[in-house]
Amino acid sequence: MLVALVALAALSGAANGQQSTKDSARPIKLVAFGDSLTAGLGLPLASAFPAKLEAALRGKGYKVDVVNAGVSGDTVADGLARLDWSIPQDADAVIVELGANDALRGLDPKLARSGLDEIVKRLRQRNVAVMLAGMYAPRNLGPDYSAQFDPIYPDLAKAYDLPLYPFFLDGVAADPNLNQADGLHPTAAGVGIIVARILPTIEALLTKVSAQRS
Repeated sequence: MLVALVALAALSGAANGQQSTKDSARPIKLVAFGDSLTAGLGLPLASAFPAKLEAALRGKGYKVDVVNAGVSGDTVADGLARLDWSIPQDADAVIVELGANDALRGLDPKLARSGLDEIVKRLRQRNVAVMLAGMYAPRNLGPDYSAQFDPIYPDLAKAYDLPLYPFFLDGVAADPNLNQADGLHPTAAGVGIIVARILPTIEALLTKVSAQRS
């Protein structure tokens, strides 16, 4: 009987060790959850933000799969409505890039704030790491609107202790050489700049995820 128990324990330990090794070997699943800026409107999929981000991360040695969960035209409310089925159950981390369409349409910033807050809460309940990619309101909406909209992302990042990239279009916005004809969506070169600038924040996120998995 004792021999059988020892053998069973050894088998169990070996199985657990194999499972642990398998889990650590599994690539981190990082979901880019956003609107057309994530989806890559007007670009081939290989030139969209998720694909270029995955290539950049793998080029630096990270074992990561980046999922494109961007839907063109989505507001924060639209993203919240599809959150549960858009984020795979095995997701390790999510970059939330939403709010640009809320600002372009002049929607009440309180709606964007409450929607993003709920998105963060639901993802954290699933033990998914979250990073916020921020947005600034168009200045033609006036200083009052900007004063309500712009702080949404840093406020939520502080409240939930989240990594924050303050402005997703940093270095690209309003540059005709880096945007498509509509002046709103980056070219492939523009996406490349976004990836290069956002990379350190995402690397910090992946380091956190790896520590939690070890």
